Amino acid sequence: MKLKNKFAIGCLVQWYEIEMVEEYLQSVKNSVDFVDNKKNIVIDLYFNCSQALEKTDEEQITISEIKDKYFGLLKSIFKYDEDTVNLVGCEYNIKSIIDNNNDGLYTIANYRRDFNNQYCNEVDVLMWGESDSLIPRQTFQILDNLHNLVKEKTPKYVTFFGTCKMWDDSWLPIEHNEFTDKPFVDGDTENWWSLRYNMSIDEMNSFNDKVEDLDIRSINQYKFNGCGLVISSDLVKVGVNIPNSSFFIHEDTAFMLHLQKLFQGAIPQYVVKNILLVHNRKHKKKRSYIQGELKSDDVSGGRLRHDWYKRASDMSHHNTYNLFNQSKIYTWDDVFDEST
Repeated sequence: MKLKNKFAIGCLVQWYEIEMVEEYLQSVKNSVDFVDNKKNIVIDLYFNCSQALEKTDEEQITISEIKDKYFGLLKSIFKYDEDTVNLVGCEYNIKSIIDNNNDGLYTIANYRRDFNNQYCNEVDVLMWGESDSLIPRQTFQILDNLHNLVKEKTPKYVTFFGTCKMWDDSWLPIEHNEFTDKPFVDGDTENWWSLRYNMSIDEMNSFNDKVEDLDIRSINQYKFNGCGLVISSDLVKVGVNIPNSSFFIHEDTAFMLHLQKLFQGAIPQYVVKNILLVHNRKHKKKRSYIQGELKSDDVSGGRLRHDWYKRASDMSHHNTYNLFNQSKIYTWDDVFDEST
């Protein structure tokens, strides 16, 4: 198919996600290959080499070797060569940034805020990628048709695809139709509908490829996370974005609360209930080669080995849920200030 609109999908890739990100990149390629005019889709990739928070265990690998692995993935998947792209070009519209600032603190909140601000003026629709996600190959076909359908009456909107079984009923409006009647089992890694189950691209396709008629619903009680969130550019242009007080995590919730405060539910959220977007949030390869972490650690266990993590998480949570209250705004300086 040929797209009538322009899109940007953006993802921050941390260096320690190098063994996981191939699946995300392949899923993005699969979705772009579904369209003829591939250049209408910007694939924005920000590879962060910073050692400010997590440090590379150089007994296993060096940061230079990790970058070589990443360049190899771009070349094998997209035939994108960082050294020759300016001469020979690339079939895909890739915008690649390599951040070599070892001391920089550039987080998912920083990236997504900057991504929104930049691309809302260049494309019609924005999408937040995530290195532990798998993008449906029908993504841009669906989003293009949806935008054409709603852009006259509701040019400001957000969209979310169906997700796995979540932990409480507040998530029911966005759970995939085949997942929502399943039981939530805390810690379950074996059942395909579960939060901690790591799903493959082929498994995702087995759900999506059998869909004949889309089940698209409109809700005004917002419910989404950052993995695969779709935002019309007009929404960002009028001021909805991640507040500057979001410095680490919970940036998706801060965006949602900002949206709710500004528009009081007047902006629709469209949910494509029967198309699955995978979020492998507990991927076993999510944190590789990090100094002081063990291969046996799960995602949460690895993070908690760092003294700064809980402080940063708690302060981010405080900032998010006090956006509209008279309350202190914490920063990275507070995280590292032991007297705070």
